[in-house]
Amino acid sequence: SDSESGSEDSSLSDSELQEAFSRGDLKPGLNVVLEERPKRRNDTNGLKQCLSEFKQQLAWVERLDVTLGQAIDPIPQSASSKDGVDPENDFQREMSFYRQAQAAVLEALPRLRKLQVPTRRPDDYFAEMAKSDQQMQKIRQKLKSKQEAMERSEKAKQLRAMRKYGKKVQTEILQKRQKEKKNMLNAVKKYQKGLSDKLDFLDEEQTLSQGNKKGSASQQIKKGPNAKRRYKNQKFGFGGKKKGSKWNTKESFNDVSSFRPNVAHNKGPGKAGKRGKKALNKRPGKRARQKMKNRAR
Repeated sequence: SDSESGSEDSSLSDSELQEAFSRGDLKPGLNVVLEERPKRRNDTNGLKQCLSEFKQQLAWVERLDVTLGQAIDPIPQSASSKDGVDPENDFQREMSFYRQAQAAVLEALPRLRKLQVPTRRPDDYFAEMAKSDQQMQKIRQKLKSKQEAMERSEKAKQLRAMRKYGKKVQTEILQKRQKEKKNMLNAVKKYQKGLSDKLDFLDEEQTLSQGNKKGSASQQIKKGPNAKRRYKNQKFGFGGKKKGSKWNTKESFNDVSSFRPNVAHNKGPGKAGKRGKKALNKRPGKRARQKMKNRAR
């Protein structure tokens, strides 16, 4: 039947319908070819009728609708702006919205006051928060943890910078000490070889050691015997040190005033060319020593 064939045709896809149409299987009247698109109609009367049907006749205080033009601008505008608002100009468009809202407020506020409708918030008004106290507490904790993490990272950066500076100062001090030690050794070598007769490096070392000793007052206080030793010295007497009285001390070791570099190591003037003669400080022979003993008897 025709109904069965129509239902079968409707279940087919577009490609199958095209193939059936090319074969001539489709009967005329089932498909209508539209030559032009249907025109859209603007039924103004019908729209107004629909509006009157669902429109409710309520008082203005229930609707609060205000439809007005723009408020008058006290500042005179140019002739181009008076003619109309350019929709492409953002500033003019936003200003027109602002003026229209201002005109609506100026119209609605007196009407609300006449109807005794409050327009201001009371002094004891408390608005409910959008978020709960628990949520705000979580946010505070998160902000606090983030701030603490930033402070920790800042402290770590400062510590790294201080460590780098400390290492730099330490390396500079070590290099300075090595340089001073090298200069000292070179001066000692020159003196031993007879190339120099100056002992200024010893004076510099002595002054440096004295400066280090006088650096802190705590070290100066610790010099000398303690209270217990002083009490025993007062009780039992203190005769001084007996053994090692002829040993060198630090002062005698550093005292080189009696040293003569021209005579030391037989490097004085006139020593090199007189190898055949006897030196002045040479020990006398055995026979001469025997004669000296006999004379003493």
